[in-house]
Amino acid sequence: MNLKGKRIGFGFTGSHCTYDDVFPQLERLMETGAEVVPIVSYTVRNTDTKFGKAEDHIEKIESITGKRVISTMPEAEPLGPKYPLDCMVIAPLTGNSLSKLANALTDSPPLMAAKATMRNQNPVVLGISTNDALGLNGVNLMRLMASKYIYFIPYGQDDPYKKPNSLVAKMDLLPEAIEAALDRNQLQPVIVPHLN
Repeated sequence: MNLKGKRIGFGFTGSHCTYDDVFPQLERLMETGAEVVPIVSYTVRNTDTKFGKAEDHIEKIESITGKRVISTMPEAEPLGPKYPLDCMVIAPLTGNSLSKLANALTDSPPLMAAKATMRNQNPVVLGISTNDALGLNGVNLMRLMASKYIYFIPYGQDDPYKKPNSLVAKMDLLPEAIEAALDRNQLQPVIVPHLN
């Protein structure tokens, strides 16, 4: 894994059920020697769920990365001009944030950081976790699949019979997806069997 010294933004959005799969990958990134800049959406910062309290998630992210989370738009904006990232990751990326990104809406810190990174012509890696990727949000997913500077952690159906429209990234492929994106390649195959 050749990520040592790379400055990687790591955005979290509100798919709280996926955090347990993402935290170990965040730890793996730190082990590569990358500098990881954590960025959270307002939902992550403020919402307690059955999957844990917001303050506990923030504390875990900060303890893994050794950095205070970026949680406001003014904090995220300088990641474009002043403190550029080599790569921006958003994992998990909810269907809500996916649809906003596909339609050029930037109303949260992770989306602002993604926009800033694309402005610098650097890669953005997305780890989707959404119940409607094969439903109404399918058009947005395909728009991003065809977009310059956008790459995906390979994804598949997590529960085809009970949730037939749901797609979730194989989060354990996150470091490999970043490495490929830094070389301007999509890690393949992008659609994979997804086993719980």
